[in-house]
Amino acid sequence: MKKLFKPVLSIGAVMIMVACGGAADKAKEVTEEAVETTEEMVTEETVNVNTSESSVMWMGQIVGGIKSHNGTIKVTEGSLTLEGDKIVGGNFTVDMKSINPLDSNYTEDKPAEMLVGHLSTGDFFLVDSFPTASFVIKSADMNANTVTGDLTIRGVTNSETINDVVFDTEAGTAIGSLTFDRQKYNVAFSTGAKDFVLSDDIELTINLKM
Repeated sequence: MKKLFKPVLSIGAVMIMVACGGAADKAKEVTEEAVETTEEMVTEETVNVNTSESSVMWMGQIVGGIKSHNGTIKVTEGSLTLEGDKIVGGNFTVDMKSINPLDSNYTEDKPAEMLVGHLSTGDFFLVDSFPTASFVIKSADMNANTVTGDLTIRGVTNSETINDVVFDTEAGTAIGSLTFDRQKYNVAFSTGAKDFVLSDDIELTINLKM
């Protein structure tokens, strides 16, 4: 009897292990199916930007921050592609003829209108030839709160990153900041001496409303 007991026990143990293994495999299949079903439920959605409530704030300054100018520029069109509460794509366009200064660094001899006129010339944005600028999202890392894409100004396109991105699904807003080097877009005085005193960095604060 003792000799027969061990084989019988071994066979029983194998049967139990096989049964348990089968159950584990079945549970794994069910879990994978559930994950796949959940992933299928998260679909892409494209929402249009409310241009009347959206804007881009800009700021440029003299080297060292001694003097600066800031203002707004109008968003004319745009959309965001979403997966749940995450931005995965999109674009927006601004009207380069809508530059609106908001700072107070002006005088009777040098009013805000003079600045707008100068920014509109070939020294800066040449708006008659390039009336719009745009940003097209190529990738997004919402864990790092960044969106990377192609910025086009004066017909020149470079890859840029929008940082500190905050997408509020309840408020329907997407906010972020972008600093670009104007020299990369041929935004420069025709005379080097005057251009030298200006910071190359132009700072943007993007506020899109859905």
